[in-house]
Amino acid sequence: MDESPTFSNTNQGNFDALRTIIDKKYCYLDYKNINWDSISNVYQKQVSDTLSEFAFFDIMGKMLGELKDGHVNLYSSFDRSRYWKWYTDYPANFSEELIKSSRYLGDNYRIAGGLRYARIANDSVGYIYYESFSSGFSDSNMRYVMTYFKDCKGLIIDVRDNGGGDISNSEQLASYFFTEETVTGYMSHKMGAGHSDFSELVEIKTPAHKTLQWQRPVVVLTNRMSYSATNDFVNRMKIAPNVIIVGDKTGGGGGLPLSSELPNGWLVRFSASPMFNSNKQHTEWGIDPDLQDSIKKSDEIKGIDTIIERGIKEIKNKP
Repeated sequence: MDESPTFSNTNQGNFDALRTIIDKKYCYLDYKNINWDSISNVYQKQVSDTLSEFAFFDIMGKMLGELKDGHVNLYSSFDRSRYWKWYTDYPANFSEELIKSSRYLGDNYRIAGGLRYARIANDSVGYIYYESFSSGFSDSNMRYVMTYFKDCKGLIIDVRDNGGGDISNSEQLASYFFTEETVTGYMSHKMGAGHSDFSELVEIKTPAHKTLQWQRPVVVLTNRMSYSATNDFVNRMKIAPNVIIVGDKTGGGGGLPLSSELPNGWLVRFSASPMFNSNKQHTEWGIDPDLQDSIKKSDEIKGIDTIIERGIKEIKNKP
């Protein structure tokens, strides 16, 4: 027998449905020390059944913004609520104009699936820019990329401003840089309505590709817009052999999202399953680079990307 509460299709009923979904299913209330009852009571006082759809949607969206989670959205036919401060409150540390300059990708870069790539630093370093983990690639794509870079001393993978996408692409891309299957993180699942009702931690393993393994130095470039599946990729690469992370702390997004429907048909997406690094620490707030660096304005004026140059330097300094 289904004992789930039913809610009326009124503003108050939809508000109660949203409040209950977050209370029972959102995975970070305790971790973030969020008093959801207190927050939702404040917003409930603003709700009446005479509000327009737009006004009501805005109240609901602002309440969800209190979770400070880029994976939490409210979807209607006329709008999508979003929380952006996880990156807007930080330096960009990325310029598409810079990476498209002749110093880096230039006009004649190659494209393999979702990967844009070129040889830089007098052909001594391979450079890949990967814009979105929603854009796939194949083993055949990567085989050609590795062949193109066969005479390079090392490889830069730039995932700055990559807001995420398909986590299976994260696993696949990381697999080319491991020599053996490795536990690179953990996941837990919500098992009950209590804020801390979770399963035991489950291992997340990154496989080593059977035939394609890059074993020379690798630098992964990150910034605050490296989010969700990109956060997962950086977490995996953090412990890959011959890899260092350079740039700014990632944006996070460590919760695997799910969606639920309200009585009026609006959808709410929320973080449901927390993910952890290999040390069993949450990745929700982002991953620190091995080497912190930022784009210097003086470099940018000269057409130089400080973070890419740091990556080149690290590769060239490898024995």
